[in-house]
Formats: sequence, C-alpha cells, structure tokens
Amino acid sequence: MIFIDRRDAGRQLASKLIKFRNSDVVILALPRGGVVIGKEVADKLNAPLGLVMVRKIGHPYYNEYAIGAVAENAEPTYNLNEAAILDSKWLKKAETDARSLIERRRQLYYNNDFTPPSIKHKLVILVDDGMATGLTMRAAVNAIKQNKPKRIIVAIPVAPYDSINAIKKEVDEVISLDDPNNFLGAVGAHYQSFPQVSDEEVKAILRS
Repeated sequence: MIFIDRRDAGRQLASKLIKFRNSDVVILALPRGGVVIGKEVADKLNAPLGLVMVRKIGHPYYNEYAIGAVAENAEPTYNLNEAAILDSKWLKKAETDARSLIERRRQLYYNNDFTPPSIKHKLVILVDDGMATGLTMRAAVNAIKQNKPKRIIVAIPVAPYDSINAIKKEVDEVISLDDPNNFLGAVGAHYQSFPQVSDEEVKAILRS
C-alpha cells in the first residue's frame, strides 16, 4: 500500500477508527512524523491530541537502523542482541543524548500555552506514520502505561509482521492499514511524499 503523504495515511487510518468517535479517547502521537497522522485521527474522532516524547537510538554505524529507544520517565527499550555487542559507554552516552533531546522538545512543544491531555483511565490510541523495528513504539507504550490508561490501541499505516506481533503482546489491540507481509523494508517506501516534519510544525499542529 502506498500513501500520497502522511495526511492521506492519517485520513485512511481515522476511517478504520471511526467507531471510537466521541468516546472517552485520547490520541497520542509519536513526534515528529506521527503528529501529522495524529492530527487527522484526532479531528475525525473528535478527540484531544497529545504526544509521547520518545527518541530512537540508532546503530553507531547506520543511524537509520534502530537498536533502541528512550521515552521520557521510562527505562530504555533495546534490541538486546544488538545492544550486547556495542560499547557500553557509547550506549550510555546515546541514551543521555536522547533524553536531553526529549527534554528540549518537550519544552519547545508544550511551553505555557498547551496542556497535554490526561490519559488516566482513558482509551489511548497511539499513532505513528509506521513501524519498522517497533522499538520506538514499544518504548512509547512502556512510558504511557505508567499513567494508567484504561486501554491502549496502537494504530499505524504500515509495519512488518515481526514488529506487529511483538507489540501485540504489550497492548490491547493493534490496527494496521496494510498487510504486514507487504512491508517494503522502510516506512518511507510506503509514501509518495515523506518529508521531515519540523519542530515548528509539531508545535503548530498541537495548537490548531
């Protein structure tokens, strides 16, 4: 399945989630690309939009390949096989750098004119523009569980079978638009237009 852009994917994902419209639901998006998806879903479902502040840790020799992820106020999530063969000092520094970036973005996105929605005892729909390894999504799930939501649904346009199967063990439901057997090896390969989303765009979307 190929999408025009993130807005197109968000609209299609929202159509799959329409049964949750006007219910006690909160949409949480993974910045930055997932926020465009989240906005479409939140508008369609008449639900508040918030963020899960999370940062991928890329392999030192190929940064696009995730070996772990860090979410605020939670322990990091790692591919244990990959992490075990990396230098522990490098790994600790990468984790520290990720947490510093999360804090800078949290201050930038929220400021004094945006209050994140409460998720306690709510149905949380966690969205992103896709999953590859699934480590970033797993880190996000671990973080939001600390706030005691009633249920967690992960909703993504595309993901491979292994990642979907892994995340299913940690949430109540996973909804994907495309057959996982059709995954093209990278999330961006499923989009005709897949530009970087800026911090300023994220900030503006949260306030629109």
